[in-house]
Amino acid sequence: MPEDAQDNLRYLLNQWDPIGVADEVDDEYDCVIAPLLSRLAAGAGRPEISEFLWHELTDHFGLSDPAANCSDRMADQLVAWWAALSRPSAEQNRLSQ
Repeated sequence: MPEDAQDNLRYLLNQWDPIGVADEVDDEYDCVIAPLLSRLAAGAGRPEISEFLWHELTDHFGLSDPAANCSDRMADQLVAWWAALSRPSAEQNRLSQ
């Protein structure tokens, strides 16, 4: 996993900021960083990431009715980010063989 993956993911989550606190608290979403990275590293796609985010928004953060596509859009962004982040490593491995 790239060294700056946690920092990059924290930045993306703070930009998303579904509960509107990132301007005041920069570590509010740190509790989802490790689970997201684990899921992404294991190959989770949009449905699994979206479901995880939805669960966190409703159960952990207490949002009663987040926008229906809120977690879907973020899941798309995270899966694309992970694919782009992982691509150079895959190419390096292929070239070194």
